[in-house]
Amino acid sequence: MADNQKSKKTDFSILVVDDEPANIDLLQGILSPYYQVKVAPTGHIALKVVEQFTPDLILLDIMMPGIDGHEVCRQIKTSPELAPRLAKVPIIFVTALGQGQDEEKGFELGAVDYITKPISPALVLARVKTHISLAHQVRVTEQEVKIRTQELLRSQQSAISMLAAAGHYNDTDTGHHIWRMAAYCQCLALASGWSPEDASLLAQAAPMHDTGKIGIPDSILKAPRRLTFDEMEVMRTHAAIGYEILTRSNSPLFSLAAEIARYHHEKWDGSGYPYALKGDRIPLSARIVAIADVFDALTMKRPYKKAWPDEEAFAYIESESGKHFDPQLVSAFLSIKEEVLKTKAYWNELEARNELPSIEAFLP
Repeated sequence: MADNQKSKKTDFSILVVDDEPANIDLLQGILSPYYQVKVAPTGHIALKVVEQFTPDLILLDIMMPGIDGHEVCRQIKTSPELAPRLAKVPIIFVTALGQGQDEEKGFELGAVDYITKPISPALVLARVKTHISLAHQVRVTEQEVKIRTQELLRSQQSAISMLAAAGHYNDTDTGHHIWRMAAYCQCLALASGWSPEDASLLAQAAPMHDTGKIGIPDSILKAPRRLTFDEMEVMRTHAAIGYEILTRSNSPLFSLAAEIARYHHEKWDGSGYPYALKGDRIPLSARIVAIADVFDALTMKRPYKKAWPDEEAFAYIESESGKHFDPQLVSAFLSIKEEVLKTKAYWNELEARNELPSIEAFLP
């Protein structure tokens, strides 16, 4: 094993922590031909070293004055300052202590192995090589997974953008409506107690709420007037069409988008469509989208109407509490007026500059 390792010195680094100079010299002599070695004579100094330096492996004595090896290991594995960077660095205890309870404690703290004194050079090299190789393999695998996950996320974001744009391609709405509305959804979800992750998922799903409009004739979508009864009946089919399209995927994001597409025109009092659902029978996601969608529709200019002033739009939302909208959500929406208006101004500025929005704006 040692002969094989003599071929070249690697770029891997090891931190040796021991209060006995003779032990440090011995371990440094064994390891330095093959690894970059740093040393620390106390637990306190070791913690100072790892604040600035990330080793590939730590050889850690247990019995040291002041901060012992167990405490050094605990802080490295659990402290908010160190753990995010060092929790996966393998720690091997080097100790004269016997096996049993002390080894059990070390493993519970996060150590990966023990080397007992007196030290065998061949054993030290073999254990160190094994654990560095394992840790390196884990890091490489995690990086590959991260890259693939990012690629999948980008593909999913592209699909969101395309489906959202398809639903409004022939509509009279501006493209920014769907993103501005999604931003309102995120604000309202957070104000209603949703986690940042769930609110983000809702904001990513919401732009696809009108995907079904791709199946509605241009003559209806582009009509510069209010629709007739028969035209409105056709328009209402977009909820079912969108649901059918979006249920082709069973991912959490597209399942949520399908739910929103199907139910976002339901009303709290049961007068909505397509199923005339009442109250809590309407999915919460769709109830949130209903408020955000109507508020944005009211405050944007369309061929058949002027944009409503903000306060009039808020007043309308309030007046529909218990009728069109969930009363609790209305209260939450009115409680974040300032945030809603800041969000509106941000997206209007993007629209004025003709900047294309990105779904990344809604990631937690």
